[in-house]
Amino acid sequence: MSTLMNQVNPSKSDTSATTLTDTLTTTLTTTLTTTLTEFEWKQEPAAEKLVHSIVDDVLARNPVAAQLAQDMRDISGTRVYDWVGHLGMKIGDPRIEQLDSVGYKQVSVDDGMRIFANDRGVFPKVVVYSNHDVSLELGIKVDSVADFLAARQVQTTISGEPGALMRYAVVSTREKASLSVIERHGAKSFGADESEKKYSPKLAHHLEQFRTRLRSVAVENDAQGFAIANRLIDESIKDLGQDVTCDIFFNAEREFWTRRNRAAQVQYARQNKLGLGWANHDHHTYRSGRATFKALVEVWEKLGLVCRERFYAGLEAGWGAQVMEQPVTGIVTFNDVDLSPEELMGDFSHDGLAPKDHLGTVGLWCGLHGDSFLQAGMHHLECQFDFEQLRLQLEQEHGIKTMKPFTDYSYLRQAFTEGERFKVDGKRIDALLSASLITAEQAESFRVNGAIGSHLENLERNEGFKGFNQKGVSEIIAATDPRRQQV
Repeated sequence: MSTLMNQVNPSKSDTSATTLTDTLTTTLTTTLTTTLTEFEWKQEPAAEKLVHSIVDDVLARNPVAAQLAQDMRDISGTRVYDWVGHLGMKIGDPRIEQLDSVGYKQVSVDDGMRIFANDRGVFPKVVVYSNHDVSLELGIKVDSVADFLAARQVQTTISGEPGALMRYAVVSTREKASLSVIERHGAKSFGADESEKKYSPKLAHHLEQFRTRLRSVAVENDAQGFAIANRLIDESIKDLGQDVTCDIFFNAEREFWTRRNRAAQVQYARQNKLGLGWANHDHHTYRSGRATFKALVEVWEKLGLVCRERFYAGLEAGWGAQVMEQPVTGIVTFNDVDLSPEELMGDFSHDGLAPKDHLGTVGLWCGLHGDSFLQAGMHHLECQFDFEQLRLQLEQEHGIKTMKPFTDYSYLRQAFTEGERFKVDGKRIDALLSASLITAEQAESFRVNGAIGSHLENLERNEGFKGFNQKGVSEIIAATDPRRQQV
């Protein structure tokens, strides 16, 4: 706002200056409010009640499904509702008539199956079968069907060969209620055509390329790092298409982040005891320098992500974020960058951001560790959990503490695990010090103690709420400023 206020001509009368100041303030406030409320997610309790009634019906009929739900809570600190990829009902179920009233709309028909989706919140798809042997189906999303069956020691047929875009298996059927598991790699359809598509070994090749991409070229050469990634993405899209490429790219990103965070390693192992993987991911958080933010958004758009809501923490905090989502894979990114209020009024995700002579929380993190897209990896992965169960289990069983919740509403709860401290490259410290972006005392502390680099985020969503808590996010961003974390 200060830039706008400096444009007021001091030679005008006090009354004129006051009027113009008030006008500019009103304009800025209105613009910011419009920008930040463009995507205004609401709670959807009626839709959640319907979804839970179907899940609970399957659990009541099928003891294998009920045992899995119990193990999810006891072993991995998660809730069965958060692993549901789809729900199936046979024609004649009275709940089908309720779908429209709670926000579900028919989006496609596959092999005689009617597919319904609810875009007003975080909800699984609903499949209505015209000819099916079972009345209800609970479809659990997993990273690998084979891993799940191996973990649960289940012998059954898998639809889709290894390397297929969709693999599916019925785990158990009791009292006409089925438990199934499904893995997807950029596949949207429920029809047999997806399970018959097979990109191996091309899929395996491009996944390997993403896993081994050169992320750290040089401290001062981010452009080359982006060029390498873009070339690999272009080659993969040519062979596999956009959606499959998006899926395997973020598979590699989660792996890189997991290798560098103990809380992630522990939780990933707990979830893999059940053969689930990271299929409960909610969003992937990337921190970016101002100079590379436009390039980051361009990469995400190349992978099919589209811009959703923006965040701005306020005049004092000095940072903002662009949320993006890929409609087929369900990948969501939360992209943080140092930002001023004037820049939020424009298209900061596409116009580019000029360098500044000071660093905010996000900029300093990137100065110390590198951009998330390159050297540093994600700042955090946020997955959906049973909030209290995860917190207690990680601390009591593994000694991993959780920071104070920065969101604690009935419909949204969020908290970071205590941060993973990274060693900081001395060249980065020297560059920051010579540019007077950190003090000599801070430089010495970073050399000796490193700086917090990443977290696992514990999130619980209720009532289908798809949004975020802007005030809470602002507070945790401030709390993770490297200058506040010095030992």
